[in-house]
Amino acid sequence: LFTSPFYYIEYGIAQLGALQLWLKAQKDISAAVGNYRRALELGGSYPLPDLFKAAKIKFDFSARTVRPLVKAVEKELKTLEEA
Repeated sequence: LFTSPFYYIEYGIAQLGALQLWLKAQKDISAAVGNYRRALELGGSYPLPDLFKAAKIKFDFSARTVRPLVKAVEKELKTLEEA
């Protein structure tokens, strides 16, 4: 943690993107996968905000973006607990 602090931040950024794609896949899996593949095709040739934009997700850590993701995860966990 102390020698490579940004390494752990990358996990949070990746999770932000993964959860947004997961929510989009629940509505339209074909579109979500297509958007994801479009971003992957760019590889590391663009900065992260541009890769998120290519995937049609937000590179935004505000409550406006994170709150719906947390609510969706909480709902999914509750569903799994009840199963």
